[in-house]
Amino acid sequence: MRKTFFLLAFLLAWPAFACTNFLVGRKASADGSVFISYSADSYGMYGRLRHWPAGRHAAGEMIEIRDGDTNKYLSHIPQAAETYSVVGQINEHQVAITETTFGGRPELEDPKGGIDYVSLMRLGLQRARTAREAIEVMTALVAEHGYASEGESFSIADKNEVWIMEMIGKGPDRKGTVWVAVRIPDDCIAAHANQSRIHRFDRKDKKNVLFSKDVISFAREKGYFNGSDEEFSFSAAYAPADFSSQRYCDARAWSFFNRFVDGMERYLDFVDGKHIGTSEVMPLYFKPKRELSRQDVFAAMRDHYEGTPFDITKDAGSGVYGAPYRPTPLSWEYEGRQYFNERPISTQQAAYTVVAQLRSWLPDALGGILWWGNDDPNMVAYTPVYCHTRKVPVCYDTPEASDVSFSWDSAFWICNWVANMVYPRYSMLFPALEAARSEIEQQQDEELPAFEAKVLTIIENERDTEKAEALLEERTSLYAENMMRRWKKLGEYLIVKFNDQAVKVENPDGNYKLTPDGIAVPPQRPGFPENFKATIVRETQDRYLMPAE
Repeated sequence: MRKTFFLLAFLLAWPAFACTNFLVGRKASADGSVFISYSADSYGMYGRLRHWPAGRHAAGEMIEIRDGDTNKYLSHIPQAAETYSVVGQINEHQVAITETTFGGRPELEDPKGGIDYVSLMRLGLQRARTAREAIEVMTALVAEHGYASEGESFSIADKNEVWIMEMIGKGPDRKGTVWVAVRIPDDCIAAHANQSRIHRFDRKDKKNVLFSKDVISFAREKGYFNGSDEEFSFSAAYAPADFSSQRYCDARAWSFFNRFVDGMERYLDFVDGKHIGTSEVMPLYFKPKRELSRQDVFAAMRDHYEGTPFDITKDAGSGVYGAPYRPTPLSWEYEGRQYFNERPISTQQAAYTVVAQLRSWLPDALGGILWWGNDDPNMVAYTPVYCHTRKVPVCYDTPEASDVSFSWDSAFWICNWVANMVYPRYSMLFPALEAARSEIEQQQDEELPAFEAKVLTIIENERDTEKAEALLEERTSLYAENMMRRWKKLGEYLIVKFNDQAVKVENPDGNYKLTPDGIAVPPQRPGFPENFKATIVRETQDRYLMPAE
């Protein structure tokens, strides 16, 4: 029997344990696009963009499944007769799948399961031409081969529809899963962030709600639920809420909604972690007060709760330079008492971030874009990767680079190099990064309409798909390379401009101001910001008070 290997190479571009997804229906977006986003957050993970080619496979061909988080061997399963090209989280038919892990009841994990969540997403992308088909593929595979992971929320989208599917195993003695999938209305937005978000669902809406036949009966059997079917909540049964699931997780979803939905203060009690079981449940989706652009989705991925009750830039924890970041772990102890840090959407442990944009009015090769960034969404410029890309830009898949091997050719390491200069002196250095980020993204926004019109003409008038795809792949690499050049230049600028916590003086033309003798004028020494001066005086009283002369 012939075998091929589904080695996901430790799935260096996939495993993630604390992620965030946003979903935007086509009528909720400004241009008719469907969007799903993803921040792959896991300390120590190296972010790599991978391509899996399309193929036709002989009867009897098998593939090896290894756990995407641990590389542990799980099973061999039959290969499909045909598989589609996949780059990152998108396939050639404009199907995209992302995830967040909610964990849920630990006794429902199956150590004998044959397919983990990472492999399941890849298999769904390789075997499905629509979101609904991906749901069918994924649920059938785990029913047949068993499920090896914790509870997962999946975002599954195509150019017309966007779904959230939640799934959890049945434990070590029962193969398969219980699951429910809900289609997000076209004019609505949704989000999930490491906590199950599907509560009650309409079992009679067969068009927009899909679920395993035993999703309720299994909960009754296990003692997780004993009410009427109409009262059943998937989240309450399989992922009971606690402080961390609400404050660390659902609060991120709330912060996304808060940008685009009026009245979200109504659900503050639900997400603050202090009113478990007594607060009004935050709905799965909302109709936004305005249509969202791609730039809105980018901005939401860069959120740190600014301007909300969870804002982390206004207290001593933000340090001298008002950084919207905190060291981990999320909880910590001091003098026998437990404390916690807020967990915002944009976080330093992100290995990479994506925004999948799916456009129904364009041919698939042109319509599907995976906007990619290697690191914290706030610290990167997204660049487009067209879904028919067969050759990933070298900077996004650098052979010699890894989590312990630095390379100047790796976008992951260049972006992290710059970000780690900015983090300690955020308010001082971030404006330069933000300007470079805007410069790159604005240039792409200005250039892409004319470029895409040219490609569309080639597809429709010349009927030359290969030429069009070559141009799209070339443009994918061009923008990745542009980002790398600009980010290296940014890193060089930051070390020169802000060396030793001083600030060199620039002329209006951007060159450094020199003395008549040709050396740099003395740098500015800005010292403490005013708000941090107040913190020091409050904590040290008169220790540093200068004596009166």
